[in-house]
Amino acid sequence: MFAGCGTALVTPFRKDLSLDESTLRALVRRQIEAGIDFLCPCGTTGESPTLTHAEHLRVVEIAVEEARGRVPVLAGAGGYNTQEVINLVSELQKLGVAGILSVTPYYNKPTQEGLYQHYKAIAGSTGLPIIVYSVQPRTAVNVEPATVVRLAQIPNIVGIKEASGSISQMAGILARVPESFIVLSGDDAIALPLIAMGGRGVISVIANQIPSDFRQLTKAALDGDFATARRLQRKYQALMEINFVETSPGPVKFAMARMGLLEPVWRLPLVAPQEASQQKIDAVLESIGLLSGVHS
Repeated sequence: MFAGCGTALVTPFRKDLSLDESTLRALVRRQIEAGIDFLCPCGTTGESPTLTHAEHLRVVEIAVEEARGRVPVLAGAGGYNTQEVINLVSELQKLGVAGILSVTPYYNKPTQEGLYQHYKAIAGSTGLPIIVYSVQPRTAVNVEPATVVRLAQIPNIVGIKEASGSISQMAGILARVPESFIVLSGDDAIALPLIAMGGRGVISVIANQIPSDFRQLTKAALDGDFATARRLQRKYQALMEINFVETSPGPVKFAMARMGLLEPVWRLPLVAPQEASQQKIDAVLESIGLLSGVHS
């Protein structure tokens, strides 16, 4: 269900900082029309820590409404308060989501046993499939391969979004988990090598900008057509890199605004990229033809 290319959806805001529901609906429709495999609203790319509880539910509700069962919705629900995550998962389940993407607890830096018990408790509270999200550079905690192996034994923990940046760690996980366990890249630039090692796809930032092309890259790699995948990797490598020239989702939302897809609005503590970064983003967009209009 969560193989292939999923999009870590940004959350659009109006200039008054309110949720831009009409633009969100348009973005979700654009994703589905482009053939994306699944959608991930309210992840950290969606600025979920800045959303109110009601907004979090509303964003997911809109994604589910627009998807109409055509693609699965893997809703974000993570954090360092396990009981709060469990409560949120219960509410998301009532909205009809297909699964949960749950980032590791951040700041309090739990031990590996703490991580295991955290995810075990969440899994025990729901029948929904759960994708663990490990992103040590952003959370200061790493889900080590041995812990992933333990989590994979819990029936409804079905996969991991691996964004450690370590190819060696990803290889170690793939070598030890069951083949049915889904290992997804959390880094666009590493999706291709991860798939070559046996990964099942990606939860992508760049797919906000080029859903059709990045889905094509992912599908080509999964089909063993590495010539096509490498060609697309070369074409879009600069965009993958520039999306992280500053803290994400600052650059990707700026780029999407330049493509005419949304208003360039972030909620504090995120702000617009610096002028020098904006110029670099514009240069990349222009080099691949994305400034001239909306690109699918």
